[in-house]
Amino acid sequence: MAENPTVIIETSKGAITAELWAEKAPKTVENMLAYIEDKFFDGLVFHRVIPDFMIQGGGMDDGMNQKATLAPVINEATSELRNDRGTLAMARTSDVNSATAQFFINLVDNNFLNHTDESPQGFGYCAFGKVTEGMDVVDAISTVATGQSGHHGDVPVEPVMINSIRLA
Repeated sequence: MAENPTVIIETSKGAITAELWAEKAPKTVENMLAYIEDKFFDGLVFHRVIPDFMIQGGGMDDGMNQKATLAPVINEATSELRNDRGTLAMARTSDVNSATAQFFINLVDNNFLNHTDESPQGFGYCAFGKVTEGMDVVDAISTVATGQSGHHGDVPVEPVMINSIRLA
């Protein structure tokens, strides 16, 4: 990929524009673009919202049903790809290489999520892009009322929809 693609995340709270770092996290961006091309994110929600931390989406519908994904992508986290305010990063389990479609947008500089070493504890979360317009929308999403839904916590009481994610 020669240049960094720009995507528009249309939500029920407004539009968010983000630049994806194809040169710094090529496999991660390629993975996200495959989901975008397939319209995978259409109708999903931001299912986890934690003020002063992050908003997470890309895997659940408004009934909190998880959508089937492609195979996990290798974690490309490096000390250069920092989880600073406004960056997009891949969500994952405790398995370093388990990220699929779920992503989050950092609301603050989350240094503790950054790559520090190759151990499972230090590997970090791969930041792969940055919001260039619409941080006001991200901040608005971060203030919605949340509660419990089944075994999931921090779930918006009123769903925050991801209407679509498209290349700009």
